Amino acid sequence: MKVQLHKPHPWHGISYGAKAPDIVTTYIEMVPDDHVKYEIDKETGYRKVDRPQKFSNIIPALYGFIPQTYCGEGVAELANKATNRTNIKGDGDPLDICVLTERNITSGDIILEAIPIGGFRMIDKDEADDKIIAVMAKDEIYSQWKDLNECPESLINRLKHYFLTYKNIPGAEKAVVEIAEVYDKAKAHEVILRSIDDYNKSFRTHMDLGM
Repeated sequence: MKVQLHKPHPWHGISYGAKAPDIVTTYIEMVPDDHVKYEIDKETGYRKVDRPQKFSNIIPALYGFIPQTYCGEGVAELANKATNRTNIKGDGDPLDICVLTERNITSGDIILEAIPIGGFRMIDKDEADDKIIAVMAKDEIYSQWKDLNECPESLINRLKHYFLTYKNIPGAEKAVVEIAEVYDKAKAHEVILRSIDDYNKSFRTHMDLGM
């Protein structure tokens, strides 16, 4: 067995998995019990405190990203086509993912295998900020769902409500984000593959050169 002597960077040092996009390795930043928003520090790879949650919104699923993905031109192109717009850009972050499981996982900074079943084409200030929705592999209950249309509508609405409101300031006239489309597994796979291609175009050349 090959032993990793140094902890790899969660974004750049961990593979998205040999079976992607059917099964993807996922790094979990936050869990439903978190009242503080955590995210990866891009430079060091440590999980950092971004901010306390401003309001009562609590994320209703495990939340993180797929390593070695990037929301760049390819992901943005899909968003522009879906919305008949031309001004959307990628948000420059790894591809976000929500993972559904019946188990109560209480801490982040972990990796797991997830099975994508759909997603939200979310637009945040003219930036593509897709949210892949997945079930945890081998979950006794949720792994029975093969596509987003098999999930209870109430669960999808709960996820939509979180993402549509978690950045809103009470009294603000205009919402900060929009969900332009709720898509199925096939489109989720397309977004994942685009994000992998965006990552390779943005980072692989520099890494191969040792930069």
